[in-house]
Order: sequence, then structure tokens, then C-alpha cells
Amino acid sequence: MARKMEKVIITCAVTGGFLTPTMSDALPITPDQIAQQSIEAAEAGASIIHLHARNPETGQPTPDPDVFMQFLPRIKQATSAVVNITTGGGLGMTVEQRLAAPLRAEPEMCSLNMGSMNFALHPLASKYSDWNFDWEKPFLEASDDFIFRNTFRDISYILKHLGEGCGTKFEHECYDIGHLYNLAHFVDAGLVKPPFLIQSIFGILGGVGAEMENVMFMKQTADRLFGEDYVWSVLAAGRFQMPFITQAAMMGGNVRVGLEDSLFIGKGKLAKSNAEQVTKIRTILEELGLQIASPEEAREVLGLKGGDRVNF
Repeated sequence: MARKMEKVIITCAVTGGFLTPTMSDALPITPDQIAQQSIEAAEAGASIIHLHARNPETGQPTPDPDVFMQFLPRIKQATSAVVNITTGGGLGMTVEQRLAAPLRAEPEMCSLNMGSMNFALHPLASKYSDWNFDWEKPFLEASDDFIFRNTFRDISYILKHLGEGCGTKFEHECYDIGHLYNLAHFVDAGLVKPPFLIQSIFGILGGVGAEMENVMFMKQTADRLFGEDYVWSVLAAGRFQMPFITQAAMMGGNVRVGLEDSLFIGKGKLAKSNAEQVTKIRTILEELGLQIASPEEAREVLGLKGGDRVNF
């Protein structure tokens, strides 16, 4: 069984690297917008803030550490939230580019995708006729021929240089059952040590489907492989976000919201901000009698090094 949780950890993924500005005016693009929405999400109850960066002029995903450094210190100074930086980056970035900001910032946490996969959002390209920027439609269309690369060599490199080298722990993103077995390989090799966070992900084209039976099977498999060594969390894309994470919390898990994962707050209704999603799931969970973990409690559960040992 996953490590027993006394309180629910809420992660908020603020902007992501695949959804585009045309889809929602609420999607933060500039460093000011990313910082402000991160701070508001933390104030609403998120104890972990998951971050990508974007070109402030066009909204296109960027791995540039200088852009990250325009908002990372502001978030740290204004909140006690755990800062979690992507190692996934965005479409077409090399592993070296994806690691540039994390290796400079040396954060407490980073995301880490546990296997190569088709990561496809190209059906979204047909849903819009007018685009804010010229890059958006070709960017989405290109994902029908995109393999999100995370080989065993890549993962090992990240675990050694960022994990062992910087003391960073990971949000191990598992988009399919095989990703759990990949993680087990690195646990057996001693490169991943408990307690570790598994983020089970549902509803991305190319990954496991958004069906409740898959949630159960993912958790049962993780329980069998890792026992009490892991902390379990769930995210689901788009309209599946709130029902899936609510069910996960009722099963003893933790949750992730944010405009990276879903632009909506309800059926057909765009969210006004990341904080609105955090507030909604917090309200749901508290109405169910569950308590929300503070950043300090999340750090303790996950065995993080502390915000005083980062490089920003």
C-alpha cells in the first residue's frame, strides 16, 4: 500500500509546456503572470507549485534558465510552497535544454517522466480557427509525429546529475503501467530512494486512458511494486481532472490541479486562474472531511531538502 497520508498534498501545475495562449486568456505567459498565479495558488492551498517557463513575448515554451530566474525567486520569497521545476520542458527540446534551468536552480523537486511515449495534442489544432500567435497551430499539429524521449540513459543521467548532484527529489510522472516498472528498475538500482512521489497521469493521448479501472490498476501495481515506499498522487487531463482527483483523494491519494492539466473549472467553463482550481478541489476535499497538507508537512512526507538549500 502507498504510504498512509494524514493530509492531502495539493500540487498546482501553473502553465505547462503544451497548451497554447489562444486556448485561454487565463494561461500565464510572462514571468509576472507565472509568479502571481503561483503565489495565489499557494495562498489558496497548494503546497507544491510545478513550473514551466514561456517566452514572455509569444507564450511559446522555453527552457531558458534566465526566464525561470525571473519568477523562481519571487515565488520563494512570497510563499513557503515547494517549487517543482519541469525536466520535461516542451515539444522538441533536447534533454540538455530541459535540464538547463533545474541544474542552475537546484530545486527541492522536479518532475521526471518515467518513459518515452507518444505525447499527442494534435487533435486540438482543429478546434480553433483564429490563433493569437503563428507558432501555435504548427506546434500542436507536429505532436502527431512527436516522441517524448525519456530513455533509460536519459532518466539515469537526470537522477545522477540532478538527484544525487543537487539533492533534488522527483515527481515521478507515470503515464502508463510500464512507467511503473521503469521506476522499479531505478529503485532496484539504488538511484531512487524512498519516500518518492508517483504522479499517476490519465487522459493524455499516447498514455493510459481516463477510465476509473485504470486508476485502480495503476495503484494496485504501484502497491505491489513499492509497498509503503511511495507517496501516491493523481492528475487527469481536461474534463477528467476534478472527478478523477477527487476519487484518488478518497482512496488515500494526493492530487494535482492547474492550467497545465486542464483549462476548465466546470463543464464548458474556462477557469479564471490556477487559484480557482486549487480553491475548488480544496473545498471538495474539506467537505469530504479531508485535511490539506501545508508545504512544511509536504516536505516532511516527501523527505525534501528544504527551501533554504535551493539556488534561487
